[in-house]
Amino acid sequence: MPRNEALREALVMAGLTIGELAAKCEVDAKTVERWISRGRIPHPRSRVRAAGVLGQDVDVLWPEVVRRTVKVGTGRELIGVYPRRSDLPRSLFRELIERAGSRLWFGGYTSYFVWLEVPNAAATLGEKVRSGADIRFLLGDPDSPVTTERERIEATPLTLATRIAMTRAEIAKSPAPLPVRLSDRHVAMSVWVFDDEAIVATHIGAGLGQDSVTLHFRRREAGGPFDRYVEHFEALWTDAQSPQRD
Repeated sequence: MPRNEALREALVMAGLTIGELAAKCEVDAKTVERWISRGRIPHPRSRVRAAGVLGQDVDVLWPEVVRRTVKVGTGRELIGVYPRRSDLPRSLFRELIERAGSRLWFGGYTSYFVWLEVPNAAATLGEKVRSGADIRFLLGDPDSPVTTERERIEATPLTLATRIAMTRAEIAKSPAPLPVRLSDRHVAMSVWVFDDEAIVATHIGAGLGQDSVTLHFRRREAGGPFDRYVEHFEALWTDAQSPQRD
């Protein structure tokens, strides 16, 4: 295949070397060299990771992927599909949080993993609130029968109620207040929104959140899948309740 000039130019514009991009994508430098010199198309996970690092769209760096999948219409909004949330690039949530400036909505039932994967998340979010960002945490209601039933299904020592409590404890560390509401209506599907990107995870059977099938969207048009998931979050947020003071 021909040399990937778009990737080479993006690398130069980002001021990165092949070795530095390889390190950020957790692949060998020779692999990145082949992406450029031989036009090799990376694994989907690596494509998304590299595009995020370089601040480019996947379809700009690898238009051949678009031609192969023949995505049209609203399908263009779907950036990646992952069998499990744990298959997402490790730094994706950190990068989404860092890039977002106007809207950061956390619609996970516990969003517990955020504090494990994003260093100093509370401080970062607090500063974004002070800069005018709209930040919301829609958490599960730990006292709901829905939560109790899901805990029975998951049968794990680290219960949903415990993970919710741990997230609220982390939120309390923020230098600025982070709005929190509780609901039990999103126990089977989580939606996280960062400006014009969204991560959506749906539970499979008795699996934990990390086992959920996960989709990555980027808004392309009005009324597309991204907008529908935003509507979903807003509807849940409107009906949710503010937690009682501890």
